[in-house]
Amino acid sequence: VQLQASGGGLVQPGGSLRLSCAVSGFTLDDYVIGWFRQAPGKEREGVSCISSSDGKIYPGDSVKGRFTISRDNAKNTVYLQMNSLKPEDTAVYFCATAPECVVPMSVFSSWGQGTQVTVSS
Repeated sequence: VQLQASGGGLVQPGGSLRLSCAVSGFTLDDYVIGWFRQAPGKEREGVSCISSSDGKIYPGDSVKGRFTISRDNAKNTVYLQMNSLKPEDTAVYFCATAPECVVPMSVFSSWGQGTQVTVSS
């Protein structure tokens, strides 16, 4: 089981980025995928999660209305569309999997290498 996040970069405040989480070793039908981020000196926090059964989304409070999670089962890929980016969104973004979204972060597994997102003018 492998998850690989990509799509990060440098963007100006107010800009947009789309991150991708490519999944291999299992199908998206069986597990949820969550996006997390960790800024320097801060704890890792949940950003959003999409369920496997009904596509229900669990966005974090700090990104509601700005970030959208989606999945393409045919491509075994989950996306995180990030709009109206703010400097405080600067972090390394990771994706991970779990049996369901509403579980402690410690239950998520298969953390891949993250992708750096930097929001700065």
